[in-house]
Amino acid sequence: MLTRNLLQSDILSVRRSVSISGTGKSGRWSWRRTHVGPSLRSRVTGKHHQIAIRAVISGGDNSKIVEGGGGAKGVLEIQPNKEDLSVRVSSSGKGEGGIDVRAVITIRKKMKEKLTDKIEDQWESFITGIGQGILIQLISEDIDPVTKSGKSVESYVRGWLPKPSNHPHIVEYAANFTVPCDFGLPGAILVTNFHGKEIHLMEIVIRGFSEGPLFFPADTWIHSQNDSPDHRIIFKNQAYLPSQTPPGIKDLRREDLLSIRGNGKGERKPHERIYDYAPYNDLGKPDKGEELARPVLGSKEWPYPRRCRTGRPPSKSDPLCESRIEKPHPVYVPRDETFEEIKQNTFAAGRLKALLHNLIPSIAASLSSSDISFNCFSEIDKLYNDGFILKDEDQKQVSDNRFVAKLMNQVLTVGERLFKYEIPAIIQKDRFAWLRDNEFARQTLAGVNPVNIELLKVFPIISKLDPKVYGLPESAITKELLEEELNGMSIEEAIASKRLFILDYHDMLLPFMDKMNSLPGRKAYASRTIFFYNRTGFLRPVVIELSLPPTPSAPQNKRVFTHGHDATTHWVWKQAKAHVCSNDAGIHQLVNHWLRTHASMEPYIIATHRQLSSIHPIYKLLHPHMRYTLEINALARQSLINGGGIIEACFSPGKYAMELSSAGYKSMWRFDMEALPADLIRRGMAVEDPSVPHGVKLVIEDYPYAADGLLIWSAIKELVESYVDHFYSEPNSVASDVELQAWWDEIKNMGHYDKRNEPWWPKLNTKEDLSGILTIMIWIASGQHAAINFGQYPFGGYVPNRPTLMRKLIPKEDDPAYEKFLINPQLTFLSSLPTQLQATKVMAVQDTLSTHSPDEEYLGKEHHLQRHWTNDQEILRMFDRFSAKLEEIEETINKRNKNNRLKNRCGAGIPPYELLLPSSGPGVTGRGIPNSISI
Repeated sequence: MLTRNLLQSDILSVRRSVSISGTGKSGRWSWRRTHVGPSLRSRVTGKHHQIAIRAVISGGDNSKIVEGGGGAKGVLEIQPNKEDLSVRVSSSGKGEGGIDVRAVITIRKKMKEKLTDKIEDQWESFITGIGQGILIQLISEDIDPVTKSGKSVESYVRGWLPKPSNHPHIVEYAANFTVPCDFGLPGAILVTNFHGKEIHLMEIVIRGFSEGPLFFPADTWIHSQNDSPDHRIIFKNQAYLPSQTPPGIKDLRREDLLSIRGNGKGERKPHERIYDYAPYNDLGKPDKGEELARPVLGSKEWPYPRRCRTGRPPSKSDPLCESRIEKPHPVYVPRDETFEEIKQNTFAAGRLKALLHNLIPSIAASLSSSDISFNCFSEIDKLYNDGFILKDEDQKQVSDNRFVAKLMNQVLTVGERLFKYEIPAIIQKDRFAWLRDNEFARQTLAGVNPVNIELLKVFPIISKLDPKVYGLPESAITKELLEEELNGMSIEEAIASKRLFILDYHDMLLPFMDKMNSLPGRKAYASRTIFFYNRTGFLRPVVIELSLPPTPSAPQNKRVFTHGHDATTHWVWKQAKAHVCSNDAGIHQLVNHWLRTHASMEPYIIATHRQLSSIHPIYKLLHPHMRYTLEINALARQSLINGGGIIEACFSPGKYAMELSSAGYKSMWRFDMEALPADLIRRGMAVEDPSVPHGVKLVIEDYPYAADGLLIWSAIKELVESYVDHFYSEPNSVASDVELQAWWDEIKNMGHYDKRNEPWWPKLNTKEDLSGILTIMIWIASGQHAAINFGQYPFGGYVPNRPTLMRKLIPKEDDPAYEKFLINPQLTFLSSLPTQLQATKVMAVQDTLSTHSPDEEYLGKEHHLQRHWTNDQEILRMFDRFSAKLEEIEETINKRNKNNRLKNRCGAGIPPYELLLPSSGPGVTGRGIPNSISI
């Protein structure tokens, strides 16, 4: 048979089938023509092509091998001008006898199909049925002594009608083979798709070998030959370290990696699976004007993780910026990274709310009159009870536009009402919880952003910013002022007994204040908030400092607030808390959520595909934790974090949002500190203690995020350590794994290029090193993202609880606005919050981001597509134990939420802390840990 080079050449589809009666039960000989590739052309002599072939005669369930005759044994002479026939090319091997095997190919069809798609499917089923649609070639794990590559045998997929499966959108086809007795076991399958469009291959199962059925999991899109002549390589569900790869598939392992590893050149096409790196140079629209230009993130000035490269041409006005592609056109991600149909539908339904005003200018214009402040709290309540209302003339304007009307029908709820939201969890049981100081403090431990509170270790508080630029470094919070709030305790005593905590956004935000406050409708401060943990176990805020950059008239431009007891002080305190919540919402979204999970995870995914073979055990371990992340990140760059996008429109930093995210990466991001125990210790929220189960003891026992997070972290760590130990049993096996070392090197030096020289990067020499790195990655993709994402609507859906921006500074006594504040403090407060239009926009985004898709894959739950991901029974038992452990954790968390002693998760009107419960149903549930960052 031919070497593998032939399979990389064009294989011509034939519209003719030749039948010969009188042979076998069915009397059919099946032949196919194979285009002569470069390796064959070198063997052409005289007027004839001499090709060593083996034809398989299909006769029901029985098959025979027929050797071609000719001038020499095993050679069939084909006249170039004769009738088109097709031949089955096979490996050189002994012709006596063979093993009959059958491959069952499972393909998933589209759920929603137009009439033309259905007709096309029928045609493709016919083409497949007659054996002209899909060619598969089995590659043995053993070497062919003639070709010096894996032994091979091939067959077209055939069968007039696909075998129906239990799933209505899944069909099965079969291909029959006869393999030589000395073929060995197949380790890979080459798939070539001759259809006019791509197919989604779920898996191939080979039956007939004495070892039992062999599974080749795929869950991949196979491109059409019209798009690329290359075949696709599908490996068996057996994991191999590079040094353990069977000789017959070693070359294929290398070939598969090279086929998806980009080289920084060329514009990517939708069918491709190319993974490569690029900076964030696609956020701005410089061709639309300077107002929409944005700096490139991923430079010395603005460091940032790298994203997946698309190769689009540069913009006309700035060659460093990539030209943008706008909806509805998709941003390139490698083909298998795109959403499946269920996910697409879920995301699209939610996105209609969030992006309606960007998508449909006529609607935005019709609602522009609603872009006003809330005048009273009942107007906010109406968002949940009634929704917005379109005026009659606006309704007519909508219905006149058929495209817009169709979209509107998908989001209209009752009559003419446009936006109607579920009541957020934070006010579901207690409408006034958000007003209380203890709830404000509780959310730093059990809210959507529980990762910024720190132990106050030193007093006075000193800024690290340049005093020449930002004024005196000392905080305006004095010892005397603070001790008035400590119930007779001295500061020294409070610090020694670990009772003072701080939420400090001063140094992060102060350099941005002048820029942010120059934006229309934006007024913000850099904030510090000090909390006191009293003897009864309650955390409460005692002092808030709000700062602006110094000016000649105000070199110490800082204001300090305490809660007080009179009405005026109470309302001023409420406004100060709102400014802190606004800062917290911005840092949460831009640093803790986007940067530390979405953006940081992307390089790990790119490197995993580029450097780890799909049969590498670490690839198999990480694969579920990479699902959909590149696609959701691409969609975010297209319409969420882009210049003029939702984040800029609705959060305080405005057009400087991603610069702030970059500043967070520069000043605080480090890989080793993304481990949950390390982060808790860094913030002073825990201390090392080998005697306790997780190795750390919490300073505040009732810290729901940390307490539940450590359960999840430890379960992941235990699984990873067992998994790594199973595959890396030999000394130096980690250090000698060439793929693994290239993977880690690429993450540091390409994926996080701007941090490549940092000394804190972990080494990768031992099993312990590898387990630590992998546990961090899986934690970030699963537990950490769940904890800071799926509570966005439950906590942020009520605007006064977490305003995403503030539009007014707090009036001073000598300000003209102070008199209006005294007359109507409620109106002053509400007019400082986002406008009605800004509120509904961000609520829609939060609603979408907090929604679980029906096809979500949760931590510890085996998805039907992964049931054959490995044939290693010990590994399967490890995952069974992991799943059982997560079920125990769920029971533990539920018990904690009913424990009256734990006041931060149990009490009158207090929502239970469920963000780290592993399981969930679809929708906005405020619970559930997906395997990956998929929204």
